[in-house]
Formats: sequence, structure tokens, C-alpha cells
Amino acid sequence: MYVRYHDEEWGRPVHDDRELFELLCLEGAQAGLSWLTVLRKRDGYRRAFDGFDAAKMARYTARKKQQLLRNPGIVRNRLKVDAFVGNARAYLEIKNVGSFADFLWQFAPPRRRTQPRVLGDVPASTAHSDAMSRELKKRGFKFVGTKICYAFMQASGMVDDHLQGCSAIRRRNSA
Repeated sequence: MYVRYHDEEWGRPVHDDRELFELLCLEGAQAGLSWLTVLRKRDGYRRAFDGFDAAKMARYTARKKQQLLRNPGIVRNRLKVDAFVGNARAYLEIKNVGSFADFLWQFAPPRRRTQPRVLGDVPASTAHSDAMSRELKKRGFKFVGTKICYAFMQASGMVDDHLQGCSAIRRRNSA
């Protein structure tokens, strides 16, 4: 599952507003956990959070949040559930004035492919993820620290930190 995610999804540019919203929420859900834990529960998150329909999520009541906290298909953390609902509201505020994708992609560095040689060459955060984190927090998003934002930038293809010689890159280039 993890290899398939890496080879088929991670690092590919995403420009769909809903997909980016889902990915940002899931990256936040990862805080303190492994990505594999969240990836295994991704379908459970999609079911529990109405396919990441922000308009529905923004209307979740305290009762609905209590139901979510009993759902074994997601990581049952009150702060993260509350963050998803608050993030849905913040997302809708941005969508009221334009594209969420355009808003997020403004933080992408001008050079997308970094070509690190070893994992130690891959940063945990950058000035670009710092700026994204600051702006998202200012707009009311939670679980969007600079490291989470950088992981999000990697996953959504805003940066491409595949190591030199990565088999996924070789397969993509030969396709």
C-alpha cells in the first residue's frame, strides 16, 4: 500500500481544490503518527468525513463530532476532529474568493524538483512551508505547522523530493 502510494500518488502535482483539502487534512491527521497509519485509514476518513465535502463538514455538530470520536475507521483524536471541522470552515472562506489550489500553489517554490541524493538531504521544512503555515494559521487552519505543510507540499507535488535514481521517477519518465 505504501509503495503503491509512493509510486502512483506522492509527488504528483494536484490542482483539484477538494483533493488538496483532503490531503491537507490527512497530513494534519498524521501529526505524531506515521503516514502509513493515516494511509491505512484514508478510506475510513473519506467515509467518516463525507468524502471531504467541506460544506457538510463545516456544519458538523457536537453530536456528529462525538460520533466521529467513536469511529474506529479514523484516528480518534478530539483536537484533530475539531481541526477538520474548523479547517472546512476556513477552506470555504478561501473558496468564497477563489480557488483553493491557486491559494496554496502560490507558496510552491519556483523550482519543483530538488533531486536529493540521500534522505538526509531532504529538509523537514523550508521558507516556503513556513510562509504557507503562517498564512493558513492566520486564516484559522489547525494542524498546519511548517513540517506538516512541507510534507503536504511534497505529497501534492508542489515540491518533488524523490531521491535521485528513485524507481518511481524512472517509471514515470519512461511512461
